[in-house]
Amino acid sequence: MTFLLEGRALVKSYGATPALRGVSLSVAPGEVVAVTGPSGSGKSTLLHVLAGIVRPDAGEVTYDGRRLHQAGQRELALLRRTEFGVLFQFGQLVPELTAEDNVALPLLLGGRSSAAARAAARTWLDRFGVADLAGARPGDMSGGQAQRVAAARCLVSEPRVVFADEPTGALDSVAGEQLMGQLLRVVRESATSVVLVTHEARIAAYADREVVVRDGAVRAAGARA
Repeated sequence: MTFLLEGRALVKSYGATPALRGVSLSVAPGEVVAVTGPSGSGKSTLLHVLAGIVRPDAGEVTYDGRRLHQAGQRELALLRRTEFGVLFQFGQLVPELTAEDNVALPLLLGGRSSAAARAAARTWLDRFGVADLAGARPGDMSGGQAQRVAAARCLVSEPRVVFADEPTGALDSVAGEQLMGQLLRVVRESATSVVLVTHEARIAAYADREVVVRDGAVRAAGARA
């Protein structure tokens, strides 16, 4: 099988505390992989290393043939703006900006014209069912609405890989199911790969494959039935 993203023998410590102890993980094009495990197991650190947000102490990360563990910050930042999408637990929307402005922001930073960026933003807000919030600011939205806006921002650049770190962790079960249904529909339509970190079995069930991380090491992995 050809893999789009691979982490091999990844090691990462924070001071004297080990977070990853030789973890390996591969993601195929269009595959949705859930990384599960208890709090403090290292699953979020693994996601951050694979996304180039955190550099490993040892091991290798390759993406489409590129050695990310050796890449410079400018190259990594460009990748996260164009080919990687990141969705965090609390969305991290800019509070002073409207939903449309938040979603358009990655395209504007990439040099897209204002008209084109805003048109794309409105399209993606509509795909996540929040087009009516285009002029609203995050403080005027529910948690579920804000997270759907964040998902639209994550995908507006049409990334090849989405890194979702506990995307439903701050939502109730109904809002979480709604977000995951919309997110997975969109990424499967575009054959986007997803690395999904979650501690919830019902959210992991959306994935093609589950990898269980405990104490900084992979303890189990396999395709879902």
